[in-house]
Amino acid sequence: MWSLPDSPPAPAHRFSDADEAAFFQEAASAYRPPATEDAGERIARLRLIRSRRVGTATYLRLMAEHRSAADALRALPEIARAAGVESYTTCPEPVALAEIKAAKRAGARMICLGDADYPTSLAESGDAPPILWAKGRADLLARPMLALVGTRNASAMGARMARRLAADLGDAGHVIVSGLARGIDALAHQASLETGTIAVLAGGLDCIYPAENTDLAAQIAQKGLLLSEMPFGLHPQARHFPRRNRIVAGLARAVIVVEAATRSGSLITARIALDQGREVMAVPGHPMDTRAGGGNQLIRDGALLVRDAADVIAACGQDDAVPRQSMRPVARDKAVPLAPPPPHTDGGLEGAILALLGTAPLAEDQLIRDLGQPPRAVAQALAILELAGRIQRGGGGLLTRL
Repeated sequence: MWSLPDSPPAPAHRFSDADEAAFFQEAASAYRPPATEDAGERIARLRLIRSRRVGTATYLRLMAEHRSAADALRALPEIARAAGVESYTTCPEPVALAEIKAAKRAGARMICLGDADYPTSLAESGDAPPILWAKGRADLLARPMLALVGTRNASAMGARMARRLAADLGDAGHVIVSGLARGIDALAHQASLETGTIAVLAGGLDCIYPAENTDLAAQIAQKGLLLSEMPFGLHPQARHFPRRNRIVAGLARAVIVVEAATRSGSLITARIALDQGREVMAVPGHPMDTRAGGGNQLIRDGALLVRDAADVIAACGQDDAVPRQSMRPVARDKAVPLAPPPPHTDGGLEGAILALLGTAPLAEDQLIRDLGQPPRAVAQALAILELAGRIQRGGGGLLTRL
């Protein structure tokens, strides 16, 4: 009899001992649901993973030992007592039923690890969520996926690169996975709405964060897929985002970092991808732009340098990707107003301009297109910033931030 830990053990892919690895391989096989599995067993699975101190690894051990969630639930209080945890109670059935009803109201459905439509790549990642809630096109989970992540405070060049990569890779038959954050994530989702995009949420499917992406989330639910392991009604906290990132990495065959600071969630996703044996790629940036520091560091450490979608496709292959032959032509540099920039110390249009400019020169006309604002208003704001010593004009109408 093994004891219930205070916190879940390390995920399976981190174990080096052969016997332990073999145990977890056997444990994963417990997720093959029998053909006669009824709704009661699926409710029991949800109750088991929602029970106190039961993480992914503990869930796996319980399922491997008891072979059904119902039996594991019955054994759990005694296991807790043996571990010195008194008065342990499992997740009550009404709580699980309330979550299922909330999912039904939202138009979401439960996908259990071991189900035929559970994504194979995520199941093999070693730390796969036992339960996923899915809203939208679950068929996208069967297609080849690539993760595209980056900073919330994207530069104009980073934003264009994210849109172009997402659109081109989508046209080539790949589903784009990201985390629905502002900045690079949101731009990648927007550019791949028509070809296939999956947004992994850090909270419940009914708790969209940030709130500014609520409309985008609604579009993804219609044309793409919203995915979360968290219960409905749960608002994301800081500790939930790394768990979200492991799903983003686990779904994709490769993680592409467009812009990221040296300490950022995007680099956490890249590290998780490396641990899972995924390919990590990065778009290079100006060495003096802090938003490019993380990507440049990844390239220095061996990540594949990405110039365009062709570099990604060459590295990942396209054997099972189906190009969209009927896709209407996409104007790659067409003006598409960016999502609102994150809160900035400067307000209004001046703040939006500073958020887009970096140390790499940007043409003024391109800045106007990216902002989607009247040229006269942009020109006035630029004049104010130039007089304040915040920006510098170079030859050919190029702008840089000081």
